[in-house]
Amino acid sequence: MLTATALPWLAAVPAVAQTAPITIKFSHVVTAEAPKGKAADYFKRLAEERTGGRVKVEVYPNSQLYKDKEEMEAVQLGAVQMLAPAFGKFGPLGVREFEIFDLPYLFDSMEQARKITQGPIGASLLRKLEPKGILGLAFWDNSFKQMTANTPLHMPEDYKGLKMRIQSSKVIEAQMRQLGVLPQMMAFSELYQALQTGVVDGQENPFSNIYTQKMHEVQKHMTITNHGYHGYVVIVNKPFWEKLPPDIRTTLEGAMKETTAYFTKLAQEEDQQALEAIRKSGLMTIHTPSLEEKAALRTALLPVHEQMKSRYGAELLDQINKEIGRTVQQ
Repeated sequence: MLTATALPWLAAVPAVAQTAPITIKFSHVVTAEAPKGKAADYFKRLAEERTGGRVKVEVYPNSQLYKDKEEMEAVQLGAVQMLAPAFGKFGPLGVREFEIFDLPYLFDSMEQARKITQGPIGASLLRKLEPKGILGLAFWDNSFKQMTANTPLHMPEDYKGLKMRIQSSKVIEAQMRQLGVLPQMMAFSELYQALQTGVVDGQENPFSNIYTQKMHEVQKHMTITNHGYHGYVVIVNKPFWEKLPPDIRTTLEGAMKETTAYFTKLAQEEDQQALEAIRKSGLMTIHTPSLEEKAALRTALLPVHEQMKSRYGAELLDQINKEIGRTVQQ
């Protein structure tokens, strides 16, 4: 029988094995051309360069590995190490506070949103993920969502009876039901075909997602509603992260901080570029609501704030309103 004592060179094998790069699988559901896709690739480049190849980041876009409902379980099990899911994905985990970001008209500007996500309130929310075996690394503030359909959407009554695709979020479901919509929960990767074949009549997303997923090719109308904030939470498997060498972890945290700043700038630029590209395509009628139309949609949707307080907590909503200077209840 051969032993390490008989063959001293075998003692070198563990040292050789340790030189293999640490692999981080980063899975997401949008295209590589979307802001989230580009940010994931940017993080990959920074992480690999700054660790001198000690870390390898494998990015899997467009639901190549997992669809919306599957990815959260995958990161908890360690099948992937990193995700950047939307807020509604945390409700099924029992961390419902994140669903507050799905409220219609929670923020009047992206500056207000960033004041919350990049401040103490955002940090306290990230800490709530730890008991679930997940660490929150950053918020990626994307942009505001717009409504699209194959019929014009000018007033609240125009939505009644439409089948609209939604992501997994009880708050977004309540928002749609408030308009008389028949919400259809569906994976993002299935949305284009569902719009193309008429399985659903419409959907909500930022300009950048609408354009990169080519929804403007299969939807006739878009209304610039800016009704909902859209963003992501970058998360990582907690046991994996905590086992990383301290210097590697510090380097990756720095890379993520820089990537977050990159995403913020990119999302703002590309959302406007996407709007112009959609406009130039001539494939979709783009409607800018009048002041009356804006007020009507806002009035129709604001009751959702009260209806869904039991999910995210009234105290959290009060904290956000105070932080952004909204002293009078909407």
